[in-house]
Amino acid sequence: MQPIVDPAGWYPADLAANQDWIYTLTDIEIAEILAAVTSIEERGLDILDIRRGDVDMPHFDQTLAMLYDEMLEGRGFFLLRGVPVADLTHEQAAAAYWAIGTKFGRPVSQNKKRHLLGHVKNFGGDYAAADVRGYQTNAELNFHCDQCDYVALLCMHTAKSGGASRIASNVTVYNEMLKTCPELVEELIADFYISRHGEMSPGQDPWYKLPVFSFHDGYFSARGASGHAVKALDIPGVPPFTDKQRAAFKAFGETVRRHYFDMDFRPGDIQVLHNHVTLHTRTAFEDWPEPERKRHLMRLWLTDWDGRPLKPGFRENIQGVNVAGVPPQAPANVFEPA
Repeated sequence: MQPIVDPAGWYPADLAANQDWIYTLTDIEIAEILAAVTSIEERGLDILDIRRGDVDMPHFDQTLAMLYDEMLEGRGFFLLRGVPVADLTHEQAAAAYWAIGTKFGRPVSQNKKRHLLGHVKNFGGDYAAADVRGYQTNAELNFHCDQCDYVALLCMHTAKSGGASRIASNVTVYNEMLKTCPELVEELIADFYISRHGEMSPGQDPWYKLPVFSFHDGYFSARGASGHAVKALDIPGVPPFTDKQRAAFKAFGETVRRHYFDMDFRPGDIQVLHNHVTLHTRTAFEDWPEPERKRHLMRLWLTDWDGRPLKPGFRENIQGVNVAGVPPQAPANVFEPA
């Protein structure tokens, strides 16, 4: 219930005035990425077999260490620009992307098929449906955080129009709500039911519980007051919102909409967000008619047990989507909802 001082507490004007959150790859770093892909192919490594120490990129590894520090202790996100995806097959791009992702954390499953390498595409689903995930549609999404420490997106193809990445600082949202409605901030420090969207093992609860705002060992961490909690209200046994909880969610949404920043992806961009301080969504988009040109983002959910300190039980609930008996997969592309 006190203002938070944290470099992750940025305002949109800060990002618009200075683009030092974008890092463009050097020729040496691009060469190291391509050499890493060649090495992976020559050794016959499956994507799931690639571990953090398996790929040596001396110059690029120094850059990735700097970006990791910026994400963990600084602004809470970055955009890496220039991966030469146009010169790579989907399998090669996936291998390069996975190798880069291992520098930040361990990939975890993103859906009931246990895809550790996910794909954000429009398959025509209805975002309002309880069992439809937003990444399977072309709809504008609610601000949210994913079930992991860091979420990474590699842009393979952009939309015909729309589809901007929209982010906001959860630190800023908290501080601004303290100014305008501190009594509602208190509501968001309590636990909320979060829907698993039907993606769970037999006998597992169809929900988990987390607060929107939490504190541990002097660190602030947050989730979104998102549609995942609203969808949980339709699950039998989940209590309805109180009037104050409903008002808190509304105030959260109104505050985020006053303090967001939009960025457009280019093919070869990698965006990495720290979920505990950064909210994200995207605008609605129109796809190209040709299947091979449709908007396509590869996605990684990454867990980092050495990351930001979290209250006991918090990180255990954000270890991805794990369904018993389903083996992990890392498809280089998908052509149906997953």
